[in-house]
Amino acid sequence: MAIQVSVIGSGVEHEENAEQVGRLLAESGATVVTGGLGEVMAAAARGAKSGGGATIGILPTDTREGLNEWVDHVVVTGIGHARNLAVVASGDAVVAVGGRYGTLAEIGLALTLGRAVVVLEPGWQVEGTQRAQTPAEAVEFALSAARHTRVK
Repeated sequence: MAIQVSVIGSGVEHEENAEQVGRLLAESGATVVTGGLGEVMAAAARGAKSGGGATIGILPTDTREGLNEWVDHVVVTGIGHARNLAVVASGDAVVAVGGRYGTLAEIGLALTLGRAVVVLEPGWQVEGTQRAQTPAEAVEFALSAARHTRVK
């Protein structure tokens, strides 16, 4: 089974970095998991598709409305922000790119679940996360952590 890495975050200003993260993950053979919507989520999925990879989108709604076009496999939850738990739990590691309070909540949930969290600068300052200066460094850290702590 392929390593799955969740890419979380938001903000149009972070889309370029998110796309690079998605592409590098896919080129390394990882499946990219996102929340399935726009901005960072769409950019990471777009990058993964450009790198020949597979994507999973976990939506907060009870329909596929708003799903970005780069998602291969969609999970419709109908549970709103609570879907953030499913997004981070589905990854063997998590990369945070930008983001607001939803991203902060996802970081906290991921750490609670024992997932490695890599924050791509600039990003939230949360104890227990690893900092990365570039998309390549974020991917390197996430894949290394995922190989050592795969979800069983």
